[in-house]
Amino acid sequence: MEISDYLRILRKRGWIIIVVALIAGASAYAFSKMQTPIYSATVKLSVVPARATDWGSSNSLKDLLRNYAESITTHTMAQEVIDRAQLDMDTSTFLSRLFVNPDSSTFTLAIEARDRDPEVAMGMVDMMAKVFAEDRDQWNQKQDKRDRIEVKMLDSVYNLGYQQYSPKTQINTLAGLLFGALVGVLVIFFLEWLEMDVIRTAEDVERAIDVTVLGAVPPAPGDKPASAGKKQRRLAPGLRGAN
Repeated sequence: MEISDYLRILRKRGWIIIVVALIAGASAYAFSKMQTPIYSATVKLSVVPARATDWGSSNSLKDLLRNYAESITTHTMAQEVIDRAQLDMDTSTFLSRLFVNPDSSTFTLAIEARDRDPEVAMGMVDMMAKVFAEDRDQWNQKQDKRDRIEVKMLDSVYNLGYQQYSPKTQINTLAGLLFGALVGVLVIFFLEWLEMDVIRTAEDVERAIDVTVLGAVPPAPGDKPASAGKKQRRLAPGLRGAN
């Protein structure tokens, strides 16, 4: 097919793409608005060895960060946070909403909590950060000063605030529009495929039988296009090819 053919198809059926895209986008928007919002709160902990310039201590701390992440996500630590923050949930529910990401490149631990109530999410990470920092402080008291590891909160979660984790209405709506446009294109190609054997214009005749059309004869009353099977091309009334 030539570019002119594609342009003709777009002029003829382009509205299908627009309609399907709008329907899909509106559906995605409505579905997002029907969902219950989930909010996310995050706090970062700085984890620095007393001998920060010592390569061995810094390298060992990279492995310890993963261990600290595992310690934070234990039922014991979760229960301590639940009791102190007076949260109405069990440890399994608490841990299913808590996520810890250790970053060895910056020597930090990012603690994230997700909940339907933004205040609960902020309370979870704030108390977990405090409990873990206190636990590490108690451990430091038993160690030589050169072997201690300082754990502190970089910024209060109440200063950072919270954000909506899901649903992401704008992204979902845009995805719906794009998906609808794609479906619309497929529908157009399907409709064009169904009408491949239909000849309507002089250009269709010339492409089909490679013969120049010299003129068109008006259809007689009751004249109908002949058909002889699914694969036989049908000639629209009014078109006659020259031999």
